[in-house]
Amino acid sequence: MMDFMHRVVATSGDWTGLVLRITLAVMIFPHAAQKVFGWFGGGGIKGTMGYLTGSGLPSIVALLVIAFEFLGSFMLFTGFGTRVAAAMVGCVMLGAMLKVHLPNGFFMNWHGSAKGEGIEFFLLALGIVTALILNGGGKFAADSLLCR
Repeated sequence: MMDFMHRVVATSGDWTGLVLRITLAVMIFPHAAQKVFGWFGGGGIKGTMGYLTGSGLPSIVALLVIAFEFLGSFMLFTGFGTRVAAAMVGCVMLGAMLKVHLPNGFFMNWHGSAKGEGIEFFLLALGIVTALILNGGGKFAADSLLCR
C-alpha cells in the first residue's frame, strides 16, 4: 500500500509540473467559484445544481462536478495530491466536452456566431491533466513532502 501511495505522490521536482499545475488551477478556479459562490456571473451551488440536474445529470454527479472543480483547483495550486486532483478536473473536462461541447465542433465561439463553444479549451485542459498525471506536481508541490 505504501508503494502505491508513494507512486501517487511522487514528483520529479521540475519546473514544468509547477507551471502546468498552477496554470490549470488558475484556469479552473474561476469556473469553480461560479459554481460554488456565484462569482463571475455564476449560479452558486443552488443554481448550478439546478442547471446540471436540469440538463440530465443525476444529483450526485452534479455535486461531484462542483466538488471536483473546487477541491481540484486548490489541490492543484498547492500540489497536494496533484495526480488525484488532475484526474478529478480531467473527469469534469471530459464530461463537459463529450456531453455539452462536442456537438458544437472544435473552435471556441469567439464572435458569438456559433450556437455554443467547441472542444478546443477542453482538449488543452485534458493535455495539461495528462501531463500532470504522468509526471506529478513538480517543484514546490506538497506531494514532495509526502514522499519523504
